[in-house]
Amino acid sequence: MPSSTSPTFAGLVQEFFTDYMLQQRALSPRTVASYRDAFLLMLRFAEQHLGKPPSALQLADIDAKFLASFLEHLERDRHNTVRSRNIRLAAIRSFLRFAARRDVSNLRVIEQALAVPTKRFDRPMIGFLSKEQMLAVMDISTASWLGHRDRLMVTLLYNTGARVSEIVGVRVGDVILGPTSFIHLHGKGRKQRSLPLWKSAARDIRDWLGRNPQLTEQSPLLPTRQGTAMNRATVCQRLKLATRAALDRHPELANVKVSPHRIRHSTAMAMLQSGVWPTEIALWLGHESPTTTHMYVEADLEMKKRALARLNPPDVKRARYQPPQTLLRFLKSL
Repeated sequence: MPSSTSPTFAGLVQEFFTDYMLQQRALSPRTVASYRDAFLLMLRFAEQHLGKPPSALQLADIDAKFLASFLEHLERDRHNTVRSRNIRLAAIRSFLRFAARRDVSNLRVIEQALAVPTKRFDRPMIGFLSKEQMLAVMDISTASWLGHRDRLMVTLLYNTGARVSEIVGVRVGDVILGPTSFIHLHGKGRKQRSLPLWKSAARDIRDWLGRNPQLTEQSPLLPTRQGTAMNRATVCQRLKLATRAALDRHPELANVKVSPHRIRHSTAMAMLQSGVWPTEIALWLGHESPTTTHMYVEADLEMKKRALARLNPPDVKRARYQPPQTLLRFLKSL
C-alpha cells in the first residue's frame, strides 16, 4: 500500500499531462491527444475489470498483469492492430517512467509493468495506385460545392503526399499563390515544410477561393458546410465516394481500399518511378529518417525488373552431378 505521503494516481496523471507533457516537454497537441486517448481507454477498462472508478484507482493497480490484460483487450475486443496496441503501450510506459521518479514506494510494481514488451508484427508490402487510377479518382465533378471541395482535396493529397491530419489542418493563409505557388504543411512533432504546387492545383485553389469569398486567412482551406475543418472520418468517407465513381473506368478499384495514406504512398511511388532520389522523397513526405522511404524501393517491382534486365545471367555450363564412390557403395549396400 502506498504511504500517506505518496502522490495519488489521479494527481500523477494530472501532473504528467499538464506539467510534464505540456510545460516541460512542450509536446504537440496531436501527441497529447494520442496519450489522452490511451488513458481514457485504460481507465474505462480498469473500471470494468477492477470495479474501481478512475478517482479510486491507485498506481499499484497498474501492474504487469493488468497492463497485459488491457493490451489483450485492445486487440481482441476493440480489434486494434498490433501497431495501435504498441502506441498505447508507449504512452503508458512514458507515464510509468514519469511516476517512478515521484512515487518510489511503487517502484517494484512500475518496473514489472515496464517489462511488458512491445509486440512484433509483420510489415505488409505497401499498397499504391497507378497514375491512371489516381487520375480517375481525382476526376470529380465540380458542379456542386461538395464536388469542387472534394476534387481539390484529392488533388492536394496527391500533389503533396500529405498525411490526412496535415491536409485538413491547412488554412487559407498557408497557401501562397504566385508565379511559383506553394503550400505550408504542419506535420508531426511540430515539423513544418513547404511544398510547391502543380499549376493545375494552384488554378483549382484560385477557383475555389473565388467561389468562397467568405474564407479568411485563418479559415480551413477545405471546410465542411458549417465552416469547420474536416476530420479524418469525413475525408475517408468522401474519398470512398470518389473511388466508387471511378469504378466505371477502373473496376479493379472495387477490391482496393483507397485511403488518404494510400494516396500518400502513391505520391511517393510516382516520384520514385520518375527518378526522384529516396532522400528527396523523404524530405517531401516529412519522414524522420530517409530509411523510412526505402519501403517504396522494396515495393517497386518495375524498378526491380529494370535492375534485373541490367544484370546479365552468368554464362556457366551445366555440369552433371557425379556422386562420390563412397556414396555409390553405400547406396548399393542397402
